[in-house]
Amino acid sequence: MEIKATDVKALREKTGAGMMDCKKALVQANGDFARAEKILKELGLAAAQKRAGRATREGRIFSSIQDGKGALLELTCETDFVAKNKEFVALGGTLASLAVAKGTGAQPEDFSSQVHDTVGRIKENITLRRLQVLQAGENDLLMDYIHGEGKIGVMVKFSLSDPSLKDNARVKEVAFDLTLHTAAFAPLFLKRDQVPENYLKEQEEIFTKQAEKLGKPENVVKGIVQGKMNKHLAEICFVDQPFVKDQNLTVSKVLSELDKETGGKVQIEEYLYYKVGEEIE
Repeated sequence: MEIKATDVKALREKTGAGMMDCKKALVQANGDFARAEKILKELGLAAAQKRAGRATREGRIFSSIQDGKGALLELTCETDFVAKNKEFVALGGTLASLAVAKGTGAQPEDFSSQVHDTVGRIKENITLRRLQVLQAGENDLLMDYIHGEGKIGVMVKFSLSDPSLKDNARVKEVAFDLTLHTAAFAPLFLKRDQVPENYLKEQEEIFTKQAEKLGKPENVVKGIVQGKMNKHLAEICFVDQPFVKDQNLTVSKVLSELDKETGGKVQIEEYLYYKVGEEIE
């Protein structure tokens, strides 16, 4: 069958494998993109999945935290020039504030009039691609961080055993560090028990194919696969990742040490990670 050059290019961008390897994988998979990606992983020519692909759009991430609510949104455009435009930046800030005011039910289409007005002035297509609002209770703490010129934005919600911990300087310091960590390490899941079964099954199949090529006994292959699975989960699960400021500590260990310092308990309840142009399932 004919394999389109655009598909080969897209597969290369997503996996990092060579052009010819991508074409061969697509031929073997009869043009099935997902199957071709898995073939490349089984051959060890593509990394096990972390966060998907490269950016395909221009734009910025915006955030706002007010009155116990936090909003994170992605505003896209056609050119990097417009992404730096003052009106575009002002629009993103306004939309983030409006999303907080509207609350957890806010949807991108709710702000079409504001976006349309700015499009009319800038003369370039602008899209509010996605947004989410987090609600924080009395015992919750919200932290946000926008990296650089807005290519990555994150928001983390921490649950506290006592509301007084919100004013604890050490708690705020660690919470901010973990928010920076989220931007740097881009976790796919919070904890291992939140990883979908189908994801685990696919990764195990990929690692098994790789290990079987070593020609080792079955029990050795199983041990290798288990080791690869543990390493991979530690890379993609937030609480198991090595802490950005001390690779000898995991995030869960950092939180455990913080509990000892403060006499309370601080946990990561949920988080948002946005990167401009990333694939959305």
